[in-house]
Amino acid sequence: MGVPTLFLTVPDLLDLLRFAFDAEGVTFEERFEQIRTAALLVLGDFGTQSATAWAQEKLFQIVNYRYINKLPLVVTTNASLDEIEERIRSRIQDPEIVSKVVIAAPDYRHPSDDKGHPELSSLDLHANKTFINFDDRGDEGLSLDTIKSLEKALKAATTFAAKPRGWLVLTGTYGCGKTHLAAAIANFRTDLGAPPLFVTGSDLLDHLRATFDKYSPVSYDRRFDEFRTTPVLILDDLTTQSITPGVREKLHQLFTYRYNAELPTVITTADTVDEMDARIRSRMLDKRLCTIYAITAPAFHGGKVRKTKR
Repeated sequence: MGVPTLFLTVPDLLDLLRFAFDAEGVTFEERFEQIRTAALLVLGDFGTQSATAWAQEKLFQIVNYRYINKLPLVVTTNASLDEIEERIRSRIQDPEIVSKVVIAAPDYRHPSDDKGHPELSSLDLHANKTFINFDDRGDEGLSLDTIKSLEKALKAATTFAAKPRGWLVLTGTYGCGKTHLAAAIANFRTDLGAPPLFVTGSDLLDHLRATFDKYSPVSYDRRFDEFRTTPVLILDDLTTQSITPGVREKLHQLFTYRYNAELPTVITTADTVDEMDARIRSRMLDKRLCTIYAITAPAFHGGKVRKTKR
């Protein structure tokens, strides 16, 4: 359209400025002015640059100049806004002149990863678990009450999968079918093109701890926010026993956020409700948001496959 446009990734922009110190024929000031005053400036991969004081200051000067003079600027980033330097963040969040667009699509370069949260989810380990092959265990001689507890949990899981709403908590001993139902919900939603985040309680904590590594590409706050704000969270095998006060506090923050925001959540646990952390338990007992189903069946050791229509 005849608009002179400067398109740069932020790391390349900073390299261009650094090289200008030794370049012949153009001074640093001239190069900086070309970037700062371009008719249209497009900055890609914002947030991937080395966060040195010099780099932060140069980026702030560029963004601030264009902000004050209302010059067109396009920024792309895979960083959360909380990870961007405070002064820059303040300017690119001004609703009067800034439009923010969030793209939720997966990486098109790796379409095989389109299962939702490939870095965090452990759903691949349960890809074969569906509502169709959930065993009703009718051939095990279980009591009528026990069979009814399985039937109620199955019905609740299928209802939630069709339309996630509120919290669904499945309790019972290890191997009773809780994980199968939770994974069936996740697989059902994935087939609909809306994959939830499926993660075990221990894996969630491991993902958070991994961010403390100095080579981690993701900050702790960003990773925690992914768990906290994901549209549908399925947290399998949660236990609040034998965990440190610090971990218990993070779990409390996670559940408090999802409770207040009324975000759909599935929790499976071998703990009884009375054994849960008191603050988390108080949210689970709110019948306006949460429904608890206790599966009283013993651990499953194999049997005939449930045969029913989807």
